[in-house]
Amino acid sequence: MVENIYTNYSYRMSELSHKYGPNVRLSSNPLLLTQLAHLSRPGTIQPQITTLIKQLYRSLTEIIIANEFPTCPAQIDTRMIESTPKGVWRGDVINPETPAVTAGIARAGTLPSQVVFEALTEILNPTGVRQDHIYMARVTDETGAVSGVSVAGNKIGGDIKDAVLILPDPMGATGGSMSKAISMYKEIGAANGAPLKIVTMNLIITPEYIQRITTEHPDVLVYGLRLDRGLSSPQVLQTLPGELWNEEIGLNQLQYIVPGAGGVGEIMNNSFV
Repeated sequence: MVENIYTNYSYRMSELSHKYGPNVRLSSNPLLLTQLAHLSRPGTIQPQITTLIKQLYRSLTEIIIANEFPTCPAQIDTRMIESTPKGVWRGDVINPETPAVTAGIARAGTLPSQVVFEALTEILNPTGVRQDHIYMARVTDETGAVSGVSVAGNKIGGDIKDAVLILPDPMGATGGSMSKAISMYKEIGAANGAPLKIVTMNLIITPEYIQRITTEHPDVLVYGLRLDRGLSSPQVLQTLPGELWNEEIGLNQLQYIVPGAGGVGEIMNNSFV
């Protein structure tokens, strides 16, 4: 009789309950939340910033691979095969032939995308993994408030047919840059074939970010390590996330996240522009 407990098993990450809809995943991992709290502190500087971001994105990548990538049956000889024919493990594993694309959205998303790319090439057939780059920035008005997104260019290396597309960007504030990047890929998909899944991967997200992404791209999976809605009223803060969605506030007048972590693209690069 062949062991079958590792066939058709299920796995889900630990999540917070909310009412944002079925495509939103809010982590409740205490280790990752602790690391993110350290990253957010005013006294955390380089090289600790880079170390923490690498650790957080490596962990998030592993969660997304386990949650969202397809599996396939495998039969793998162990070292015990030399002494017994029973030295074979059988079970479902991540399908290594799944195509995957990660997009580095400059500048805060560049390092996270590299971490995702390296993790994917370790688990999947590396010839089926690609890293793209999109160069965009916030546009601000005379008061310093965000008024739009400017796209300077991109290096998108091919289509996304049947691939899992991952877009890592630490701060999901207004959702403008992320929505624009998703739209760029959807235009490619419309011409050459749709992806298997599109997944956004953020360290901190706001209710405003979730509203924009789920409204403009209802098919996209939104992963957030932490939800910040710190400018909401005390009454709203006592409710389940999404219960009073239109009253939740996570952005100040300059469109920065509160409590947030400041300008992550700035602190990552020691370049405050």
